[in-house]
Parts: sequence; structure tokens; C-alpha cells
Amino acid sequence: MKIISWNVNGVRAAHKKGLMDFMTSSDADVFCIQETKAHLEQLTKEIFAPEGYESWWHSAERRGYSGTAIWAKKQPDSLEPLGVEEFDNEGRIQVALFGDVAVLNGYFPNSQAEGARLDYKLRFNAAVKERADTLVSEGKTVVVTGDFNVSHKPIDLARPEANEKNPGYLPEERAWMDSFIDGGWTDTFRMFETGPEQYTWWSYRMNARARNVGWRLDYFCVNDDAAKRVTSSKILPEITGSDHCPVVLELN
Repeated sequence: MKIISWNVNGVRAAHKKGLMDFMTSSDADVFCIQETKAHLEQLTKEIFAPEGYESWWHSAERRGYSGTAIWAKKQPDSLEPLGVEEFDNEGRIQVALFGDVAVLNGYFPNSQAEGARLDYKLRFNAAVKERADTLVSEGKTVVVTGDFNVSHKPIDLARPEANEKNPGYLPEERAWMDSFIDGGWTDTFRMFETGPEQYTWWSYRMNARARNVGWRLDYFCVNDDAAKRVTSSKILPEITGSDHCPVVLELN
């Protein structure tokens, strides 16, 4: 099973930069996107129903903001939001079940300057973990993916010391990520790659991407017992079209 996740920073803008060509050529079984910034009536048929795929959209109430979507070759056995109004209103997460594999496609909140939304983010994180842990207790292989909006360790961003008070690297965010991983979850990318300078997001400013001054914000995490099913977990920095790049997971 091949799953791709990508924060596209606006699905319509990304479409103009080759998103659908990449999506269809990737041959992913499940393709998750975040920060769609679109409602159904704003989508073309090419985006909503590409050949060989069906799609499911969870848009924010606020136009041009947030949102998640899934394209898949087969209809999931079930698909639902998190079920918490303050997060569902922003289209933050989809919970899709494909056989014994549960995929949680999430756009985790940005904690914002001076931690203005840190409490909201930590509530969201806790709700996602609770749902994921419940699915594990039901015997599912659980995949939590998307833009987590945090770099977990100093190795995960180019300039950790300069960013200790900035959103995405606040101590509280990193502490939650520690507790998540320690609580039975595996960061699959680090199963295969242990070196630095591996990023998934670059600012549009100051030529950051060309200089690889970036952050690793996008993850595939699985429950520890399911890690043995993971055969590959990669970052695709060569794929452009957003300020993020796609990440890919393969399960046997």
C-alpha cells in the first residue's frame, strides 16, 4: 500500500503548478492533501474526479482556509471527521479506514506568533492521539500523516537555536511530539534516514529552498506494532508546486 501526503498550500494554485500530473503519475493507493483552501463548488472535475480515483473533501467553514482531502483508488470502508466541532469547523482531519489500515489525514494547527493558538493546537494534538490510540486498541494498523506543523528535534530544521521561540519549534510543541512518540508511535522517516538537512517545508523568502534552509514539518507516523509493515518512508524535495514537498509511505 502506497500513501502520499502533501500540504499543497491551496489545491487550485497547486493544480496550476502540476499537482494533478504528479498525483496521477505517482500511482499512490491513497493520496492525502492538506491546506486545500477550497470548497467543493470551487473544484474542477479534473481535481474532484481524476481518472482512476475518487475524492473526499473536508473543507473549513471559513473560505480560503485550512481543509483536507483524500484521493484514493478504492472507496474507504468508512470516512469521517474527528467529531470535535472546534476542529471539524476548520477541516483539520479525516479518519479513513481501508481494511485493517486506518489513515488519519491531518492539518495540525500552527501555534502562531507568541503561541497565540498553542492551546488550541495542543487540544487538537491530544484529540488526534486519543482517536489514533482507540483505533490501535481495535486492532488497526494506524497511519497518522500530514503537516504536523512542528519540527521534532534540532536535526529537523536548519536553524534550531534561532527558532526556539518561533511557532513550529516551541518547547511545548516539541514536548508533545516527544510524548506522542514515547506513547507508542514511530516516526517512520527516521527508521530509514538518520542524517540532517532533510526537510519538507521552506519559506518562500530569501531563496530558502534553493539553499535548503528548511524545516521537517510533514510526517508519517504509525503505531509501534505496525512499524514492521513499513517498507519505505521518504521525502520528495524535488517535487515543487507548494512551499511543502510530498512525503511517501509504503506498507507491505
